[in-house]
Amino acid sequence: MITCMRRILFVMFAVQCSLFTAWSQTISTEVLFETTAGNIRIGLYDETPLTRDNFLKITKMGIYDSLLIHRVIKDFMIQSGDTNSKHAKPGQLLGTGDFDYTTEAEFRLPQIFHRRGVVAMAREGDKVNPERRSSACQFYIVWGKIYQDDRLIAKVQERLDSATQGTVKLTPEMIEVYKTVGGTPHLDGQYTVFGEVIEGMDIVEKIQGVQTDKNDRPLEDIRILKATVTKDLPQLEKPKAAKKGSVTKRRTAPRRK
Repeated sequence: MITCMRRILFVMFAVQCSLFTAWSQTISTEVLFETTAGNIRIGLYDETPLTRDNFLKITKMGIYDSLLIHRVIKDFMIQSGDTNSKHAKPGQLLGTGDFDYTTEAEFRLPQIFHRRGVVAMAREGDKVNPERRSSACQFYIVWGKIYQDDRLIAKVQERLDSATQGTVKLTPEMIEVYKTVGGTPHLDGQYTVFGEVIEGMDIVEKIQGVQTDKNDRPLEDIRILKATVTKDLPQLEKPKAAKKGSVTKRRTAPRRK
């Protein structure tokens, strides 16, 4: 019986590994976030060069150092990058701190999608941002949930059809990943996914389960102590200094489930 169970677990592990291999992207750059909850290392996709290069620039400028993980929703995602969060008071509403520019959306479906562990840029809503351009600095890490019920997948597809005028379709391969690995499929084709966690998913899991207030801010501050580019593109020049923290008027965040 024990041998049989081991075989089953091995097969399940092999399936998950094969899924990640099938959907793996080209990663030439990495960023390490040292947080009060533990370290999270992310790899940035070469397939989304505009977002990748901007994220590297912001990191090198030291913008993420001392910022809070200001928005957490269990079984959904964790979010950071609000430039107002560095010196935020307890209970202060966060989510609007940003720079005065956006970056072009880079959707790469069906190869790159919102499976568990990917990193994506937040943005303003469609009414004021119909091109779905990304925030300059606010980002989120996907946790999501596992969609084992075909009826839930069907409801997600209906939601996607409404949000994207039928242009985003979940492929059988994507559905299989959402059924086994998990994620947030209702965000596909609407927010730019540009990287993935390559070390520290246990930290992401711990953070997404913390207690929060009515505005989804953790009751106990979780802070990025330091963000470091640990693997860079050799052709990128050192960025020039820029002004910090101009504030947008609208909250920048992905929609809930």
